[in-house]
Amino acid sequence: MSDDHTHVQEFFTARAADWDRRFPDDGPAYAAAVTALGLRPGDRVLDAGCGTGRALPPLRAAVGTSGVVLGVDLTPAMLHEAVRAGRDRDGRLLLADVIALPLRTAAIDAVFAAGLISHLPHPGEDLRELARVVRPGGTLALFHPIGRAALAARQGRRITPDGLRAEVNLRPLLAGTGWRMTSYIDEDDRFLALAVREG
Repeated sequence: MSDDHTHVQEFFTARAADWDRRFPDDGPAYAAAVTALGLRPGDRVLDAGCGTGRALPPLRAAVGTSGVVLGVDLTPAMLHEAVRAGRDRDGRLLLADVIALPLRTAAIDAVFAAGLISHLPHPGEDLRELARVVRPGGTLALFHPIGRAALAARQGRRITPDGLRAEVNLRPLLAGTGWRMTSYIDEDDRFLALAVREG
């Protein structure tokens, strides 16, 4: 594992046990973002950087019992918390890095990624790997339960135009990694960028 990935793992390991208690009111925002992904019963969906698995129940509800829900995370402590919360009942949990997913090419219909993009050491490579596992025409949701400005304020910093999630930066990044952005919302109570896998 690279130093960058080790730092990400250490960050989340230190916070895993307390994660859900720190953000108890995010459930409706997760459910709304999953709805925006437009999943259908029987779809195969990947929660990339699933953390404690808060998106797994709404993802399972969207794809039904005939669908496949996979949750992938780099941090064992986060997956442990997902199991402790019983969310492994809604999806299969895999310890893996998004830079090298243990999935076949075009095996997935959609990817849900909550808070992931801010923690990618190599966003271009990681988004390209997500594109690899999604079928042409499949979808990607890059989500955060609060917008860029609200998150910056929470962290005691200013929003900057060079941020990765700024539309002017994110749109070409997605375009260069196999995705076409179809929607971009950055409001105080949510960040949601939707993209389609190019053929």
